[in-house]
Amino acid sequence: MCLRFDEDLWFFLAPRNRRPCVRVARDGTSTVGHLVESLGVPLTEVGTLEAGGRPVTASCQPGEGDVVDVGPVSRPQRVPVAPLRFVLDVHLGTLARRLRLLGVDAAYANDADDDQLIEQANGQGRVLLTQDRGLLRRRSLRHGAYVRGARPADQLRDVLERFEPPLAPWTVCTACNGRLSAVPKAEVEGELQPGTRRTYQEFVRCQDCGRVYWRGAHSRRLERIVARATAAAPGPAREQQRRRDGE
Repeated sequence: MCLRFDEDLWFFLAPRNRRPCVRVARDGTSTVGHLVESLGVPLTEVGTLEAGGRPVTASCQPGEGDVVDVGPVSRPQRVPVAPLRFVLDVHLGTLARRLRLLGVDAAYANDADDDQLIEQANGQGRVLLTQDRGLLRRRSLRHGAYVRGARPADQLRDVLERFEPPLAPWTVCTACNGRLSAVPKAEVEGELQPGTRRTYQEFVRCQDCGRVYWRGAHSRRLERIVARATAAAPGPAREQQRRRDGE
């Protein structure tokens, strides 16, 4: 039988299988989902399946001589998770901080193992973001996604394009994922270096870890990240950012 993968999914296939038709032996027991994943494509990345020209589910067993067409997830992808929240594996720490910078709920711990990540994703209603295909193939995982790109900037672009999460820059602690709230300067003066006390007047504090933030010279690089992300975001996100910038 033949599996025809959309070219957007060829990234996951071994080089020898990156062709219009991948032929596999039909054993009479394997499902479409098993065949797709055996070739390296996690089902989290599959949007449509057709066998013999008919829509099928991953649990379907293909018929003799069927051609199975495998399509990618649509973008933006709508997942049954509300509010849209993420948990990231240990290799995506920089991406987690950038998502938080944009106000996206992104849980992350640099010592979480695979079982803990799946338990957190399922228990808290989060989408697990990873570049570990084996982790995405775990049957117990409800919602997951492969993050494309080697650089954090490319990874961030991929997640924003795929899910279009609501953006609220500068509202989430990049260190712990807690919420930020404005605080009077007098309340945090004792925690500031003399130069910071003299130069800056506006501060926010994380409601969870207590960390204090201000818009200093160190924030210029972060502002560029926010500007690029909001410029590429859907209309509502851009409008929200314009209103915040005008305040």
